[in-house]
Amino acid sequence: MKAMEHAQAAEAFIRDEARTDWHDETLWFVRQKRDLAAQGLPEWEQLRDWASGIKNHTLSNLSQYLALFEENALKNGIKVHWAMDAVEHNQIIHQIIKEGKICRMVKSKSMLTEECHLNAYLAAQGIEVIDTDLGERIVQLRKEAPSHIVLPAIHLKKEDVSDTFNEFLDTEKGNNDPQYLTESARQHLRDYFVGAELAITGVNFAIAETGGFVVCTNEGNADMGAHAANIHIACMGIEKLIPKAEHLGVFLRLLARSATGQPITTYSSHFHRPRPGQQMHLVIVDNGRSRQLGRADFRNSLKCIRCAACFNTCPVYRRSGGHSYHTAVAGPIGSILNPNIDMKANADLPFASTLCGSCSNVCPVKIDIHEQLYKWRQVLVKEGHVPSSKKTGMAAMTLVLSKPTLYRLAGKMGRVALKYAPFVVNNSLNPWYKQRDMPQAPEESFREWYQKNRK
Repeated sequence: MKAMEHAQAAEAFIRDEARTDWHDETLWFVRQKRDLAAQGLPEWEQLRDWASGIKNHTLSNLSQYLALFEENALKNGIKVHWAMDAVEHNQIIHQIIKEGKICRMVKSKSMLTEECHLNAYLAAQGIEVIDTDLGERIVQLRKEAPSHIVLPAIHLKKEDVSDTFNEFLDTEKGNNDPQYLTESARQHLRDYFVGAELAITGVNFAIAETGGFVVCTNEGNADMGAHAANIHIACMGIEKLIPKAEHLGVFLRLLARSATGQPITTYSSHFHRPRPGQQMHLVIVDNGRSRQLGRADFRNSLKCIRCAACFNTCPVYRRSGGHSYHTAVAGPIGSILNPNIDMKANADLPFASTLCGSCSNVCPVKIDIHEQLYKWRQVLVKEGHVPSSKKTGMAAMTLVLSKPTLYRLAGKMGRVALKYAPFVVNNSLNPWYKQRDMPQAPEESFREWYQKNRK
């Protein structure tokens, strides 16, 4: 079944105007926290330059660094697996589970496993995975996907969480106190942590020089899972590499400030080798990343450190909700990563943007996100992945905008229609009229005003 396209899903989301406004304001609050945190560091722009340069260098020498990382990880006693795509990623993890005769497992936040649909795959094999990040667990209980890569349940209010916990955890009905709800989740998850035989985590940064990797969380759930279980599986995309340990400080100073406005994540945990008696597996995944690396216009999207700053600033994301993007990674960055994975299925996403450039302005690794969105639109039109109605509309606009006389005539006709026959545009056939008040028609165009008033 084909997913609902962004425009239709967004239309459903914004029907609840109060929730839409709340979602918008909440994310803008996070964006403001990011600005304050960034302004507190005089060297902020220098850090961004360094991070961008380090990532550019790594991507330009990725094969060598991957080989070096594998060599050092193996020396450390980590078992390294390579997965070409999501299917191989899921099969490798399933095989480890079968070989270990695992019955109980926990998982901390990993957008790669969401991208690969690991939970659904294992569920089809009769294997239950318990998500231990609070937001992830909330949406898992509700049988929803995360709507945000850092704040998975940002689309939900505390009343929604209370109702969910009342249904699944038997908490007190109508008790919306965040502290009570959080404590209920802690008690609920404690037995899963203690009894887990296997823990799955993501990877924020992998260090070629040492063969180790770093996992950043605010809840400590990755640590609890990985340290309690006898088997630890970490899953990472090939782009997570950085060359040296000394580079890590640059990214840790940028990551939390960009994501939530914190100076640093509460837990930045380093894993270099399994403890005695423990197995540590690392699944390194391509899943289209090599293809993206080979696209000159889009390669530097692989610099992304998954901070979600572009989500929090994007006016379209804030007012349309993460689920309207129908992909694991939503928002502006997801809109340039996902067409690479499946161009046809995700052809709508690069058009879910105003191209205002705010995403590029806040990106800690200086990805030219809005420019790539524009370039993806050109590719998608050329490849025939846009509706004929959009192609026809774009062709008509091209004609109007390229002919000054026709442009002035169209503007005059539009002003007349808005003034004397507003029903021509104020109807359900006009997508711009939905959820908007159309503007009053000006008496004259800017060109007419300028000609009349210039000296």
